[in-house]
Amino acid sequence: MPNQSQPHSQQIQIAVRRDPERRALAALATRLKTLPGKRTPIESLQVVTDLSKKLTRARYTALSVTDEHDRVEGFVTSGLDPSQLAALSTPPQGHGPLGSLRQDGKPVYLDDLEKHAKAFGFPGNHPEMTSLLGVAIWVRGGVRGALYATDRHGKRDFNHVDEIILTTLAAHAGRVIEAEWY
Repeated sequence: MPNQSQPHSQQIQIAVRRDPERRALAALATRLKTLPGKRTPIESLQVVTDLSKKLTRARYTALSVTDEHDRVEGFVTSGLDPSQLAALSTPPQGHGPLGSLRQDGKPVYLDDLEKHAKAFGFPGNHPEMTSLLGVAIWVRGGVRGALYATDRHGKRDFNHVDEIILTTLAAHAGRVIEAEWY
């Protein structure tokens, strides 16, 4: 129950901090205001990956856009420096755990990516990653990509709050992809 002695704006700020979906939407609204009115889909999706990294406290985040045959046709990252990104021969194609995410749309949690039986298909010079949380990006009723975060800073693993944040931002990415990509 809200504290009646607090001003309404302060009550709203407290609610935003406690609710991961509101926190993600508020951060997204704030960040989108700083972008030019005319922007590319990549610029819009870069906002999603940058906020995903910040809000989940991940070391890396990435967003893939897939075509109707589930091939990666767009790839946006946050946390990789330009030389690391340039060293990748191709974007990861998501054959392993992310492939299952794109097939069934269910979030993927992994504590140790390298030990996962289906972890393969990483391009040469891919940075080492341990933990992963990935969510589907839905467009027109089908999965058309993935948003994922790896290696959360601190001692905690990714959790349900992180999943809500990524799912909220992935929903925005889906709208961007539908309106601006295809």
